[in-house]
Amino acid sequence: MVNAVLLDGTSLTATLANLRANSAAESRDLAAAQNLAYGVLRQAGRLRFFLARLTQRPVQPDELNGHLLVGLHELDAGLAPAYAAVNETVAVAAHRFPYARAFVNAVLRNFQRSRETLAQAALQNPEAHWNFPLWWLKRLQAEYPADWENIVTAQNNRPPMTLRVNPRRTTLADYRSLLDEAGLKHRVLSASGLMLLNPVPVAELPGFSAGLVSVQDLGAQLAAPLLDVAPGKAAEPPTAPLRVLDACAAPGGKTSHLLEIADLDLVALDNDATRLHRVRENLDRLGLAELPGSSIGLLAEDAGKPSLWWDKKPFDRILLDAPCTASGVVRRHPDGKWLKRAEDMQHLANEQSRLLEALWPLLKPGGRMLYATCSLFAAENTNQMTAFVARHPDAQIDAIEMPNAPEGQLKGQLIPGPDTDGFFYARLFKT
Repeated sequence: MVNAVLLDGTSLTATLANLRANSAAESRDLAAAQNLAYGVLRQAGRLRFFLARLTQRPVQPDELNGHLLVGLHELDAGLAPAYAAVNETVAVAAHRFPYARAFVNAVLRNFQRSRETLAQAALQNPEAHWNFPLWWLKRLQAEYPADWENIVTAQNNRPPMTLRVNPRRTTLADYRSLLDEAGLKHRVLSASGLMLLNPVPVAELPGFSAGLVSVQDLGAQLAAPLLDVAPGKAAEPPTAPLRVLDACAAPGGKTSHLLEIADLDLVALDNDATRLHRVRENLDRLGLAELPGSSIGLLAEDAGKPSLWWDKKPFDRILLDAPCTASGVVRRHPDGKWLKRAEDMQHLANEQSRLLEALWPLLKPGGRMLYATCSLFAAENTNQMTAFVARHPDAQIDAIEMPNAPEGQLKGQLIPGPDTDGFFYARLFKT
């Protein structure tokens, strides 16, 4: 898995999905391998620094890199007795590369002897010390001069397990009782959000398969309420459901949250049919696919090409959860910081602009669009919104103020902390 990310440039999500589909290993062995891969990728800057110092030359064949990084991680983090970590790493590497047995053993034994010296040297190397690419660090330092150290520290930790209770199926109080009965300690974060003090597999969550709850970061849970789809006071006669577009819907966390809040005439798009199937699975599990008061359409289409799918009926609300660097969620997806390149920023900003321009004409006058990213970078967030409003006199930014928004940026910027990942929200009002 480590080689798939660092050598082949494949996302960890795709690698894990392929492994689960094609491996005969037991689920607990796959879970252990997954934990190791996540640990290595969180600490890859430090571990690759160690490996370069220990070998003084590129490792050949390339595939040995992954074995050595896993072994170094086990030794550095103390995940197993040193002799066991070394022996297991040597055995696994030698299974594929028998001639490398002595080399792998020598590298790991050398690390044991020189660990303290290497650790001190790593403190002087920014990429090794902070476990982020240098270009990423420089950007954070420039945009968050007062917060960048806290941001990278938070993003190198394991993420919290945050739940969203489905009000169509239960109440917060009732679900808390189920957690108490299961011995799962937790605390309340919001009207529907809970955090487990100790994460567990989703299969162990009470009522998960019955649709009582979803796993979703607290920051991501802000999107549906910010789009303002909840019904107000009862109207006479009752009004028709709002027509809502979820423009980049997969895997469906925000889509399902919208339908938990209100009856809607909802169109959910994603340009990947396989990912769109996950939206359907989530809706089915949560009991949202056949709501009496809602109409739901799932379309595998490019949101930036409305001529291929739009029925010419304008929308009251549009959620654009735009593709981005995902720089705010790398503690959940630590492969992202090693897969992204500085030049990706402009390509993604261009795609965000394309989607905004394509979707804005679909919004009714008086309607609202929520622009959302899981990014920390101003080029995708504040700068994108400032430029869009300058191009569109009929667009106004509604005030959104996050509690820890940094100076110099729109107040919809949420930075990573103990309870949440990093997100950005801007609510656009069409005059």
